[in-house]
Amino acid sequence: MSHLHDDRVKELELIANKLRQHVITSVAGAKSGHQGGPLGMADIFAVLYFHELNHDPKNPEWPDRDRLILSNGHICPIRYAAMAEAGYFPVKELATLRKLGTRLQGHPERTKLPGSETTSGPLGAGLAQAAGLAYAGKMDGKKWRTWCLTSDGEHEAGLHWEAALFAGKYRLNNLICVVDRNYIQIDGKTEDIMPLDPLADKYKSFNWHVIECNGNDIADIVRAFEEAKSAYQSPVVVIAHTIPGRGVSYMENSYLWHSQPFKEGQAEQALRELKEIEKQLKADHKKKKRP
Repeated sequence: MSHLHDDRVKELELIANKLRQHVITSVAGAKSGHQGGPLGMADIFAVLYFHELNHDPKNPEWPDRDRLILSNGHICPIRYAAMAEAGYFPVKELATLRKLGTRLQGHPERTKLPGSETTSGPLGAGLAQAAGLAYAGKMDGKKWRTWCLTSDGEHEAGLHWEAALFAGKYRLNNLICVVDRNYIQIDGKTEDIMPLDPLADKYKSFNWHVIECNGNDIADIVRAFEEAKSAYQSPVVVIAHTIPGRGVSYMENSYLWHSQPFKEGQAEQALRELKEIEKQLKADHKKKKRP
């Protein structure tokens, strides 16, 4: 179990819900973008940006910051939402997603937005970049960690497994890879297109420490991350089982919502459902605080 107090869990659940609402409004405003992955990963981003990462939004280039690499760059609406709420830039800027001249492009661009460690887009490349950063950190005797967020679909790329070999060889115990294990990709289910299971056994055979968690359960995410930080002999992978489209009934577990424009009324319905969840979370939070 995590060492998180119930009140703190509820706070992070509310933050995750707020991030989901930002995803809907920003993608709807852009009239394009990705919804399924960002909604599924909202709880993990809430834990990372508001509990776990050693970072300073007012000083994005702080030398001792943890490095967060978003390999599956297409889920950037959730990263932008988390960064805005954390104070990297004004929340109102989320309305510029994917618009001409914006800093919030369809995939993160390092030179445009402070706090984006890499420019991502080509799937499968992020772990190689993260392993390089982690290796450099160890060479320099630094204490910061490198976190790499990856999709399960991109595990079909050979470069990802070359990076896994490299990290295993050099025992990069300052590297934590988080896999969004939602079992979908742009054109169907991963296990139909290119089966990945047994995914945990694959990582173990590459000399990684493997942890699995419910990626939509705040307490379980914190528990997994605490275990990940305690590993000291090898790189760590956290296989986070998530529900794509989490929180929106018509999106959940549908690969069709990897990315598609909203039809009339769909964004409004999504926001109504998320606001109802928010209302329930606040009621539960208030009830638990009563003496």
